[in-house]
Amino acid sequence: MTSQWLQTTESGMHRCWWPGEDAQYVAYHDSEWGRPVQDDQRLFEKLCLEGFQAGLSWLTILRKRENFRQAFNDFDLEDVASFSDGDVERLLSDAGIVRHRGKIEATINNAARAIELIDTEGSLSDFFWSFAPDAAFGRDGESSHPSGVASVSPSATALSRALKKRGWKFVGPTTVYSFMQSMGLINDHVEDCFVRDECELARLGVKLRYKLHSN
Repeated sequence: MTSQWLQTTESGMHRCWWPGEDAQYVAYHDSEWGRPVQDDQRLFEKLCLEGFQAGLSWLTILRKRENFRQAFNDFDLEDVASFSDGDVERLLSDAGIVRHRGKIEATINNAARAIELIDTEGSLSDFFWSFAPDAAFGRDGESSHPSGVASVSPSATALSRALKKRGWKFVGPTTVYSFMQSMGLINDHVEDCFVRDECELARLGVKLRYKLHSN
């Protein structure tokens, strides 16, 4: 891996290039991005935030994440699904979040769809992880980016279609791919990144547990 796609820490370790020097972004890369998540509430939150990110940078959303959590009652499914037109207007006046009516209404819709999905599939985690690729590092697509990091894949496209069929909104293939990267279903840390192997071991462990459970 060329140094262009890696940054070197003061201790000599390497990490992916994209967090730059922003301390919050670096912490997100080191402790969150690519680490497997199985908690339904956190999975729902991240998919919603990826929808809000559309047309923006993730760092913009990350800096507003605590505001989003407060505005959407920590993304509690039952609470968000019950939001009224008055809540929509409240959120549209909240300068701490991204004030986009379509994305706000999609989040409320998706909370109701998530509850329905849990009723039929058992959990969001079970459903989402059933789309995690068996390919090495979960990379079942091809990348045109020189770093090797893709922006979409067959598995993300399949999950996107499955969610849209169930009535979810703002869950296009690129949004879903970003979600799968961040929640550890795909490990897109670049080669030689110091957390890459740790994330991959964790990802394989979750995959194995789901495979044993399904059998």
